Amino acid sequence: MSLNAELRAFYEARYPQIPAEARKVMERAGQELADSGQAADALSVGDRAPRFELPSATGRTVTLDGLLADGPVVLTFYRGAWCPYCNIALRALQSHHAEITARGARLVAVSPQVPDESLSLTEKHELAFDVLSDLGSDTAKQYGLAFDLPDDLAAVYDTFGFDLQRVNGGHPRTLPLPATYVIDRDRVIRWAFVDTDYTARAEPADILAALAAL
Repeated sequence: MSLNAELRAFYEARYPQIPAEARKVMERAGQELADSGQAADALSVGDRAPRFELPSATGRTVTLDGLLADGPVVLTFYRGAWCPYCNIALRALQSHHAEITARGARLVAVSPQVPDESLSLTEKHELAFDVLSDLGSDTAKQYGLAFDLPDDLAAVYDTFGFDLQRVNGGHPRTLPLPATYVIDRDRVIRWAFVDTDYTARAEPADILAALAAL
């Protein structure tokens, strides 16, 4: 089963369980985000990837330049450990991690979570790649991915118990669009996936094909 088929199956099982009023808010916010055109305006193929310097789950400082010193980079942005779709996507990337590294690339994931939350995620899923904390979503903003939750959707997320105030270190409203980039050693984006739909993610097979084409 492809990653997106797995995500769709999860969505179809989970979504009917959400209260109707919450679903209306989520659907309206999702449509507004799609209509905003932000995905099309985010960085894409041919753009120069902005540098970053972010803390890892284990307390190390990781830079894009340092990662690129070893080869191309697969950079993926996710919303947080509270998002089940993100967890499914990260597990899928972990299952293909050996194939990514076999192509000489480094995989790194970025979210607005505090490092402790990233560490819990790393340990839970036994992730072999770096999970970085982009508090305040400053790096996501540079890539054109950061957006603010509308008030009513933030309230819905509060009822779900996501506690974004805590896990995002006081920046509960700002999240990144789901996005994955393949960046070459010259910091040029050679492949990109960006979507406003949080239930859709880059297919690992497509990432591997992009690496093979470098």
